[in-house]
Amino acid sequence: MRRTRADAVRAWLMKARKDLETARQMSRLGSDYTDIVCFHAQQAAEKALKGYLVWLGIDFPKTHVLEDLLDLIAPRDTSLERWRVDLQALSPLAVETRYPEFGQPSLQEAQKAIVTAEQVLEHLQGVLGECLG
Repeated sequence: MRRTRADAVRAWLMKARKDLETARQMSRLGSDYTDIVCFHAQQAAEKALKGYLVWLGIDFPKTHVLEDLLDLIAPRDTSLERWRVDLQALSPLAVETRYPEFGQPSLQEAQKAIVTAEQVLEHLQGVLGECLG
């Protein structure tokens, strides 16, 4: 059976939801886990954006830089621009949080990362909801 574009988008969004839920669960463990929280929040936003790019039929590079993904989306949809600054803050969390030399994000940074990922994912689920059925 051939996988449709809608199937691919659903798969991206499911991965995004799993990353977001992981971030939420880990946030309950406190400040020792903020690196993991931030990593998964960034991943949730990244996967949601990539799912939208798949829906739009726009090829994208292998990147963790969320503003680069926004730049690809912007000519077709500017509704995500309100999160540009917050997404720029999330971008480095894909890499920096995996290595000890970058330090531990604060609880406030971790909570902000979750909120940003939640807002972007909810927005895109709303945009795509009608399309995906």
